[in-house]
Amino acid sequence: MTAKPALIVVDLQRDFCPGGALPVREGDRVIEPINALVDLFHEKGLPVLYTRDWHPKDHVSFKPNGGMWPPHAIRGTPGARFPPTLHVPHGAAIIDKATSRDAEAYSGFQGTDLAERLRRSGVEELYIVGLATDYCVKNTVTDGIAAGFRLKVVADCVKGVNLKRTDSATAFRSMKGKGAGRTTSQQLLKQLSGRVAVWSSS
Repeated sequence: MTAKPALIVVDLQRDFCPGGALPVREGDRVIEPINALVDLFHEKGLPVLYTRDWHPKDHVSFKPNGGMWPPHAIRGTPGARFPPTLHVPHGAAIIDKATSRDAEAYSGFQGTDLAERLRRSGVEELYIVGLATDYCVKNTVTDGIAAGFRLKVVADCVKGVNLKRTDSATAFRSMKGKGAGRTTSQQLLKQLSGRVAVWSSS
């Protein structure tokens, strides 16, 4: 690992965890390994960025408005917040997406300044974690590669909606086909822990 890496935590919000408005099965199980990564990235002075759905209450993706999902992640509501057990360092960058009533945005790059923030920080390599594998993770990965970043998905730190049982597996094949790598939290922790070099912020 020579390029400066960043960790992108995708849409790990209460509404996507068990008990939320649009729960991902066992979605909360990714929190513990993600916290370990967040802590190490923060300790190394490496960027950690969090994307979140931040919908208006009449968002186009909601079933009452002709969309496919129940109302979820409405800006300012408890369901749009991060789970209390998720580590979010003070001053962490939070990227709001899908903020316009008439536009869906599964990707953290769509309609946001995420790519610009990463480039300003000198980041070349991204590690993607969060929810959900078959929607917002997959689309964030696809757009990240298109924006020119090297990218890996941390496989034990993502979970899928799986409207069809094979949706997550299909998403992983799609991401691999686009050029994304795959790793685990333990592999990444070991890789980062062994690094003593300081990455430039320029």
